Formats: sequence, structure tokens, C-alpha cells
Amino acid sequence: MKQEQVIEKYYLIQQLTEMKLALSQGMNTDYFVQLVGKKRALFEVTKEDKFFKDKKLSQQIYSQLKVIDSLLCAFSELTKKIEDCLELLDCVQESESDILSELLVEVQNIQKEFDECQVKFFMRGEYDYNNAIVEINAGAGGDDAQDWVVMLYRMYKLFCNDFGFSVKELDLNSSEGKGLKSVSFLVNGNLAYGFLKVEKGVHRLVRISPFDSNARRHTSFASVEVMPEIDSEQTVNIKSEDIKVETFRSGGAGGQHVNKTDSAVRITHLKTNIVVSCQNERSQIQNRETAMSMLRSKLIEKNEREKQEKNREIKGDLKKIEWGSQIRSYVFAPYTLVKDHRTGYENSDVQSVMNGNLYEFIKEYLKKSN
Repeated sequence: MKQEQVIEKYYLIQQLTEMKLALSQGMNTDYFVQLVGKKRALFEVTKEDKFFKDKKLSQQIYSQLKVIDSLLCAFSELTKKIEDCLELLDCVQESESDILSELLVEVQNIQKEFDECQVKFFMRGEYDYNNAIVEINAGAGGDDAQDWVVMLYRMYKLFCNDFGFSVKELDLNSSEGKGLKSVSFLVNGNLAYGFLKVEKGVHRLVRISPFDSNARRHTSFASVEVMPEIDSEQTVNIKSEDIKVETFRSGGAGGQHVNKTDSAVRITHLKTNIVVSCQNERSQIQNRETAMSMLRSKLIEKNEREKQEKNREIKGDLKKIEWGSQIRSYVFAPYTLVKDHRTGYENSDVQSVMNGNLYEFIKEYLKKSN
């Protein structure tokens, strides 16, 4: 076997051994034991009468079981693949360079599977398996900031589409110009909150402004807030006297009923001054139910944030929407670069990122925070 092949073989063995060790350590953690315990507990619920009577509950249980099973199976299957590759590498002879080439490709595939498995393993939060409610608000930057909201909204929709998540618009606040002051939407899918919680914070845009007749470079900001969708059974004590409910006419696209009836709903929680609104459902009753769900999520998040101020998973890095507070910068000019200031991870292909390529940013953040 040639010297370069010997080196390549040694490198592959080292790479596989490191992955095997990481998987072994992962399966010996308290979290893995808890995951197995959670699976058993959920399976016990499937034997109860309420499971068969409550369609929504049964869907939630099956959905969680599916995610847990996929993660547990991924660990065992990856371990088996790694062991098989190590056995083959140990047997590769000098005349079998073609087998070494095939193993190189196989190890690359295993590395990709390992990275995906590792990212999911990092999602250990209480709400990571929940759907996510995302709000994007324009900050400093005028028309550019409101246009930035539109761009971020598109980016997240494309990211969700790539991961099989569905997006449902909840509320949209358009501006007099071409942009949006704010938008909120529900992301439905397993681990939606686990992925998108990483995006919570201030996002900074640097580009040649299309709104500047002198084509000067402008900086603008938008904040992204991410909350887990909380099921109504996870109760929060919201008294009727603690909220103010207002109705108004929906604005923007949504069908023939829009702008003809006061179907949109805005709810203000008087004790905390939290305001939520929904206008994209078909009726006022549906808009109210969705708005109450949003309020419930915000109140639970607020409670968790107060209990665990240092827990970045719930608190995030949401700051004032201006200079010096951003978690990520997107530079279109004079060069192209997207940089996450929490991890240092960069990608010079800014258009790819705007087309929803956020996985590496999320992966790096989860790795660093665990």
C-alpha cells in the first residue's frame, strides 16, 4: 500500500474512532437515559383511554415518539455502520485501493449523518419538540429595516421548506412603503422550536440601499423573537380581567372576507403589557383562539426567562434593535459575508443564506452552547 494510502487509512480510522467514542459517550449521558425513559412514559400513555378519545393528544404522542425513535435508532445504526467500516479498514490490503476509495465515500456519508444526529442530540430543552411561533420586527433603518423584515421572512420560509416544516402566517403589519413593520408566523413540525430558537436576536443588514437615490451603503436592523407554541393543556392562569381584547379589520391578503368585517383580534395582557394579534384566520373566534395561544406562549416564555435568566435556550440574545447588539450580520457590500457573532461562523455566499441555508449556523451555535 502506498504511503499516501496508509495515511488516508489511518485518518479514516481516527475519524471513525472519534465518532464512535462520541456516540458511546452520548448514550451514557443522563439525557439519553431520560430520552429512553420519556419514550417508555409516552408509550404508557398510548394504553390509556384518554389517548383514544383525544385525537389531538394522540397525534402529539405519536409525533414525539416518532422523533425520539428516530434519534435512538440513528445512534444505534450509526454505531453499527462505524464498526463495520472499522472492520473493513482493518482488512484492506495493498491491492485493494478501490475498496479504500469506496470507504472514503462511506465515511463522508457517515460523518454527515453523525453531524445531523449530534445536532438533534443537542436539543434537550423542555420545549424543543414543540412548534415555534416566530416574530420579526423592524428596528433602526427606516425603509431598509422594513424591507429587511420581508427578506428575513422569505429566508425563514425557505429554511422551513427545506426541513419539511409548514409555515402559517398569523399576523402581518405592513408599512406605507414596500416593506413590513412586523410579521408573525407559526412553524409546524417536530423540533421546529429546537432549530429556530437559535435565531432569536437582532439581525443586521449592510447593503447598497435601493431606497437611496445616491446608492449609498446603509445599515439596518430587525429583531427575531422565537417562542415555543404551548398547548392549551399546559395551562397558564390568564384571568379575563387581566386582558383587553380589541377587534379590527384585517389588512393585507387573506381572501374576500378581509377588510369587510372586524375579524382581526388584538389582545393586551394588562399586567405585563404583552400584546399579541392575529388576523389571518377565517373568523374572529379563530383569530382569538390563535392570539390566546400566542399570549400563552409569551407568558410561559417570560416565566421561564425570569426563573432562568442565564439560560440562553429560553432567553436568547434579544437586545435593543440597533448598533452593537446584533447576533448575526449579513453584508452585501462592499463584500459579501454572513457572520454569526456568537460563534464566529461565517459564510461568504450570502445569497445561499438568504435562500434558507441556515443549518450550519444553527449547528455551530448548538455545538458551542452544549
